[in-house]
Amino acid sequence: MSAVAVLVADGFETIECLTMIDVLRRGGVRAMLVSIMATREAVSSQQVNIVCDATLDEVDMNEFDYIVLPGGMPGTTNLGRDQRVCELVREFAANKHVAAICAAPSILGDLGLLIGRKATCFPGFESSFPAGTYAGGKTVIVDGNIITASAMGQALPFALTVLGDIAGERAVEKVREGIQL
Repeated sequence: MSAVAVLVADGFETIECLTMIDVLRRGGVRAMLVSIMATREAVSSQQVNIVCDATLDEVDMNEFDYIVLPGGMPGTTNLGRDQRVCELVREFAANKHVAAICAAPSILGDLGLLIGRKATCFPGFESSFPAGTYAGGKTVIVDGNIITASAMGQALPFALTVLGDIAGERAVEKVREGIQL
């Protein structure tokens, strides 16, 4: 089964990040919080402190099939400024899977990875998207191996979509039932 690395930088959106980890683990998927910083500690944009499972330097990214980019500010800016993250996003978009929510899909736009695709993001961040790419707000968009979602309000549908892509509809139904959705 696929393994997922949720990349974390200071200023991440708490619910977008932790909902993904929670749903994937409930669904039986190996999912890790991976700090892109020098330590495993990170602080969300809402000042929630977390300890990640590992730092980027401590993991072998070849073991993962998916990377997830949570949004939030300045978390998205911090992810997009890290050249290691940009290289991973390019590699995973070409050969594996990328999921991004809120402001984070703008990283995909900035890297030129949304040409000929449909995607969504938090309103105002679509300026980095190529013309005709933006598919509207308040939604989750699947386009091949890239999944995007518009904002925190879509965190649960986004996580369930990623789970479904990895583990199938049976895993999604099990999680939905377990959380009374």
